Amino acid sequence: MYLADSRSTSSAAAAPNTRSGRRPAVPGTVLALGAVSLITDISSEMVTAVLPLYVVAALGLSPLGFGLLDGINNGVGALVRLVGGHLADRGGRRHKVVAGLGYGLSALCKPLFLFVHTLPGISAVLAADRTGKGLRTAPRDAMISLATRPEHRGRAFGVHRAMDTTGALLGPLTAFAVLRATVDGYDAVFAVSGCIAALGVLVLVLFVPRRITAETAPTATADVTAGATPAATPEPAPTATPATTSATAARSATPAPSDPTLRDALALLRRPGLRRLTLCAALLGLTTVSDAFLYLLLQRELRLPAHLFPLLPLGTAAAFLLLAVPMGALADRMGRLRLFLAGHGVLLLGYCLVLARVHAAPVAVSVLVLHGAFYAATDGVLAAATSEAVPAAHQGAGQALVGTGQALARFACSLAFGAGWSLWGGRRALAVTAVALTVSALVAWAVLRRNAGTTHTRATHAEAST
Repeated sequence: MYLADSRSTSSAAAAPNTRSGRRPAVPGTVLALGAVSLITDISSEMVTAVLPLYVVAALGLSPLGFGLLDGINNGVGALVRLVGGHLADRGGRRHKVVAGLGYGLSALCKPLFLFVHTLPGISAVLAADRTGKGLRTAPRDAMISLATRPEHRGRAFGVHRAMDTTGALLGPLTAFAVLRATVDGYDAVFAVSGCIAALGVLVLVLFVPRRITAETAPTATADVTAGATPAATPEPAPTATPATTSATAARSATPAPSDPTLRDALALLRRPGLRRLTLCAALLGLTTVSDAFLYLLLQRELRLPAHLFPLLPLGTAAAFLLLAVPMGALADRMGRLRLFLAGHGVLLLGYCLVLARVHAAPVAVSVLVLHGAFYAATDGVLAAATSEAVPAAHQGAGQALVGTGQALARFACSLAFGAGWSLWGGRRALAVTAVALTVSALVAWAVLRRNAGTTHTRATHAEAST
């Protein structure tokens, strides 16, 4: 495991490899953060795997009531994600501190599920847990972006998401084992989950550097294109002269730029590339059915026993784990936004299979594999695309803006899908969502294609003028 002195003022991962003369594609900081996410996701997915069945079967909530809970799961974190990213960018990039607060809050919430058995109580605990997730997500992704060279960010995010998904794979298995081995299965799951979450916080404190310095700044281009990441071109060092020496001294005498304000963070949306990316992520999020609803549909269609329900996320997690790194590397080559849109096409295919009248186990397996492929092609890829749209000083806020737009949209989707299920039934609600996803994907393709065309024209003019 990668060890880092948390008291150091710069990241060991951010320094070049002095032996080889170049920096590794996946720095040690990314591996350390991946280990934290792996452990934390075991804890989170233990709860996520049993919560739908717990509130619907054990507590008797309606699909609309569960839609409210699932909306909280997706939306509350979005309300604090921008604040978390902004706080992390201030004070010399306090990314680790803010991320630690988020991980710690979520760890404290897991045992509280032992004491709440009503919809308001579960909603409050879940909201606090998701607040912790909202605080930590943007700083974590910002640390990955800052520690990795721009041309390798797709792969770095892929490695991190693969480690994160390993935890998502082990979490339901752990929950399944606890349910089978104990009498009060749900309470035991919540207790074990809290212990594992505390271990994740400990790993963050011990192995993730306190501050991370970017070796190279992100590209100066404000727009995010559908093509590959442009490589940074080093400039020759200027010859030292009395004039340049005095200028350097004058620059060093000037005060350092002030910390970015919340207004500065919101002003990032003036960048056309980031604005279009946020718009498309939110638009597609409005038609992305949550994992819990998808698993409930599969469980009811196949009439699976209740104790097998926690195993359904394993198909998604296994596919995500196998495809995350290859998809990240593919995004670096073919273009991150192209792959992001293609991933939603894969999700649409999964919806169509659920709507098929074939009630067989191979159909369920295929849906779960497509679901995992969707996440592999969109989750880390979107974060890598976002990192190229904002400067290094605003990485936390930039990641938070895109993530907030997407999470709020999924919050609305959960509420709408829960209401649609209560009114029309699950199958018809999914059919409406599939149609909406088709329209949203076409609109997003048109918006991002125009963005790519504008940037290509600008690059052509610049090349002709040189």
